[in-house]
This record gives sequence, structure tokens and C-alpha cells, in this order.
Amino acid sequence: MNEIIFMLGDWPVRMIDALIGFGALVLILLVVIAIVIARSGRRGAELAMANAIRADELEERLSEVLRAQSEAAGRADAMTQALAGRQAEMARAVNERLDSVTHRVGQSMEHSTRNTMESLRALHERLGIIDSAHKNLTDLTTQVTTLRDVLANKQSRGAFGQARMEAIVQDGLPKGAYEFQFTLSTGKRPDCVVFLPDQRPLCIDAKFPLEAMTALHDARTDEEKRVATQRLRADVMKHVSDIAEKYLVTGETQEMALMFVPSESVYAEIHDGFDDVIQKAYRARVVLVSPSLLMLAIQVMQQIMKDARMRDAADQIQTEVIKLGDDLGRLRDRVVKLQKHFSDANEDVRQILISADKIEKRAGRIEELDFSKSDAPEGPRLVAGAGELFPRKLQAGE
Repeated sequence: MNEIIFMLGDWPVRMIDALIGFGALVLILLVVIAIVIARSGRRGAELAMANAIRADELEERLSEVLRAQSEAAGRADAMTQALAGRQAEMARAVNERLDSVTHRVGQSMEHSTRNTMESLRALHERLGIIDSAHKNLTDLTTQVTTLRDVLANKQSRGAFGQARMEAIVQDGLPKGAYEFQFTLSTGKRPDCVVFLPDQRPLCIDAKFPLEAMTALHDARTDEEKRVATQRLRADVMKHVSDIAEKYLVTGETQEMALMFVPSESVYAEIHDGFDDVIQKAYRARVVLVSPSLLMLAIQVMQQIMKDARMRDAADQIQTEVIKLGDDLGRLRDRVVKLQKHFSDANEDVRQILISADKIEKRAGRIEELDFSKSDAPEGPRLVAGAGELFPRKLQAGE
């Protein structure tokens, strides 16, 4: 019992000391538990009273809650009925709106379908037009390729220019006023001649300096442009010199000839960029003309020919006018004679009418005679009657 169990600091703790301490601790715990139980009893009574009060309050609140619940149930029924009515109205309104929207959607779809069909039809027509245009473009491409091939050949190019010139001349002048490939006294044969009123032909020759013009357009450097310019100037002046030497014959042809350039662009390039060539051609009595200028020249020639024909016919017209005046004088004399015959005939008719009136009066007097009385002898009465019937002879004109 006196054994030391452990050391608490410097104080040795023995078994008996531990038992005493443990007993004291248990006693203290018992006292504490008793105090706690006593206090718990008081608190339990207080809690019971509080619980009773709370139970009363809960009962009152529960009654209030039940009353509020019943009121809420009534309100819920009223709200349910109102909600049902509102729902029915909403359903009706929604149905009406849906019907209206369905009708509008139907109309819109029908309109859209019709517009779509019209658009498709227009698109189909446009596609047809595009197909036709594509076909025409293909044909035009083929024609352009053919024209390029034609213009690439010098002889074909010359034939092209001559054909275009012939078409312009044939459209503007009557037959007999021109001739193609006419042979001059020198043996030269211009592409076309036009016979003016003095019967001296105006020579027209077609030239197409396309190669030099193409070289000028394709030139990139200044040296290439200079060379192409000199080439074009030389080609044009060579054509001008050939026309002046071959087709200007003194006393036989006109004093001027036309050089036909069958391309408006080529003519414009020459006229704008080579004024010295144009002036030299004028001095050589050769005029460069494009298709439009050739048409204008042909129209002027046609008017000149018409004026010449009118001047040639002026004397004949004057003679015919004089003869027409003589015929008009004879017609007037004959009308006067006819008028005199009409006057004589009218007078004869008037005299005949006068005689007819007198005959009618005498017939009336004959009808008034009474042959029923026979007292007097017949002879004297017949004589007297004859004297009354024919008192005198009718004079001429009565």
C-alpha cells in the first residue's frame, strides 16, 4: 500500500494516496451530479411550463394556419376557376392567332411559291438567253478567229478590203455609175472607178497596212516604236505613190484619187499620229478615206450625178412645158367652142319649149269647142270653125 506508483514533481505518490484521491474525486463528482440533477428538475418544470405555453401558442397558430389554409383553399379554387377561364380565353385567342398565322403563312407560302415559280421561269428564260448569247459568242469567236486568219494573209487582207469597198459602193450608187477592175488606157486596173458627170472616172484603190500597224502596237521599247513608225510611214507613202503613179492619168481620170483604208481604227491611228503622211498624200492628190468617209463621199457623188441629170434634162423639161402651154391654149379654144354649142343648144331648147306651150294652149282651145249644135249649115260653120282653129300660119320659131 505504501508503494510509490509515480512521482508528481518531487512528491512521491503511493497507492493509498491514490485511493484516497480517487475516493475524494468520486465524492466530488457525486455532489456535482446531485447539484446538476436538482437544477435539471427545476429547468424541466420551467421547460414544461414553457412547452405548455408554446403548445397553446402552437394550437392558436395551427388554428390560424388552418383558417388561412381554408381561406387559401377558397382563393385557390377561385384562382383555379379564374385561371381556367383565362386559360380557355387564352386557348381561344391562341387558336384564333394560330388560325390567322396559319392563313397568313399559307398566303405567304403561296405568294412565295408563285414568286419562286416566276423567278424560276425568268431564270429559265435568262438561262435560255445566256445559252443563246453563249452560242452567239462562240460563233463570234469562230468568226473573229476566221477574220484573224484572213487578215494574217496579205492577199486575203486585200480581198477583204476590196470586198468591203465594193459593198459600200454598190449600196450607194446605181448600176452603171461605177465599175470594178476598170482598165485604163495605160493598162492599169484600179479596184473601182466611179463615173462622174464629165465621164472622167474617179479611181478608188483599197490598201490595208495592217502589218506595220500591228508592229507599232506590239512595240515595247522606244527603238521598236521608232522602227515600227518608220515602217508604217514608208508603207503608207508607198501605197500613196503607187496610186498617184498608176491611177492619175491627165485628161482621162479625175485629178484626185481615193485610198480606201478598210479599218476605222487604222485610219484614225494614221490620221492622228502621222499628219505629215496625210499632208504628203494631199499634195500627191491622193485622199485617204475610212469606211465612213467613203460612204459620205459616195453620197456626195450620188448627189452630184443627180444634179447633173437634172441639168441635162432642164432643156427637155422647158420644151415640154412650152408644148404643155400650147396644148392648154388649144384646150381653152375647144372649151370656148363647146360652151358656144351649149349656149345654142340651150336657146333651141328654149324655143322648143315655147312652141310646146303654144301647142298645148291651142289643144286646150280645141277641146273647148262644142260640136253638138246643128242649127246653122255645116259649110259656114266648118269655114268659120277652120278660121277660128287656124286664124294664121305658125311662124318659124313658134
